[in-house]
Amino acid sequence: MRRVLKKILFAAAIAGLAALIISAFRARPLPVETASVTRGPLEVTIDEDGETRALERYTLASPVAGQLSRIDLHEGDQVSAATRIATITPLPIDPREAAELEAQIQSAEALQREAGRQVARRVNDRDQAWRDLVRTRELAREGIVSRQTLEQAETAEAGAAKELEAAEFREKSAAAEVKRAQAGLISLEAQRGEKGRTIVVRPPSPGRILRILEKSERVVAAGTPLIVLSNPRRIEVVVDLLSTDAVKVQAGAAAWIENWGGPAPLRGKVRLVEPYGYTKVSALGVEEQRVNVVIDFVDSPGRLGDGYRVDARIVIWQCPDVVKAPVSALFRSGDSWSVFSVEKGHAVRHLIETGHRNSLEAEITKGLTPGVELILHPSTEVKEGMRVVKR
Repeated sequence: MRRVLKKILFAAAIAGLAALIISAFRARPLPVETASVTRGPLEVTIDEDGETRALERYTLASPVAGQLSRIDLHEGDQVSAATRIATITPLPIDPREAAELEAQIQSAEALQREAGRQVARRVNDRDQAWRDLVRTRELAREGIVSRQTLEQAETAEAGAAKELEAAEFREKSAAAEVKRAQAGLISLEAQRGEKGRTIVVRPPSPGRILRILEKSERVVAAGTPLIVLSNPRRIEVVVDLLSTDAVKVQAGAAAWIENWGGPAPLRGKVRLVEPYGYTKVSALGVEEQRVNVVIDFVDSPGRLGDGYRVDARIVIWQCPDVVKAPVSALFRSGDSWSVFSVEKGHAVRHLIETGHRNSLEAEITKGLTPGVELILHPSTEVKEGMRVVKR
């Protein structure tokens, strides 16, 4: 009995020693970082630097040649239509200039009348579009017309309202041109004996002074820019994209304004993709074709002013529910994409098919299901079936 017991103990010792030797020479598990496949929303964006720009920026110029008084205002000041920007003492003009001035007044008045008629026409168009929209909504409720027809009517009504707004702005601009041309008559009156008469330069509408171009008192020519004004509540963002990226952007696309100085990103909406491009030399000296994309703020721009730098993310595709995985888990395998998953402590390779992607996540169309744990940044050390351990 003792002899049998000794043999059993000796065999157990040999087995334990063998287990220790195998464990010592066995490869240790490779530490890896992991993340799970999830299901949720995915956005594909184009990211680029942008710059804010005053939407209603205009330059106030001297209406006549004369002696300009010193401008006592400062950049950033708020002004109203009654604010006196400066005064100009006109210089006498010759008969030829007087005839030209009268012709300019007549031309400006004619443009003002034309602008007024355009406003009346746009009012009729807007009213007709509204009546059409009301009728289409009634027909849509009864199921007589399609949803597409209703959307077209809504778009037509919104476009007519915008056209009316633009026509009203043109009418105001034409009225300001008439006032500017009529102000030149004061110079004519000064030539005819009304000495000492001065022109008071006032802004056509309330705004904020962006720049003062002529601060000191001096003699200026007619049309000399004096100050640059803007509406502080109307700010837009201009982003210059590569032309190959600009063709992917559509008017109405959602956008995010980031790194503007506030605690959270601001929502925006693409208003215009300009129809012309221009050549810009990059920091590396490469000529690039660029296109300006204009974004309107949906959220309040806060204290952003004209010419501020921001980062813009323009959404070119989005879906509220997709299977997605981190881009850092994907690697090329021939002509296909592959990933390594962690299953029972071992690396398992999967061939997958992908769809849309952004800088962080990719849509998985085939090969994975939500909940699968993937290895991030797989190195060449990771092999099929090898032991791995999460860091």
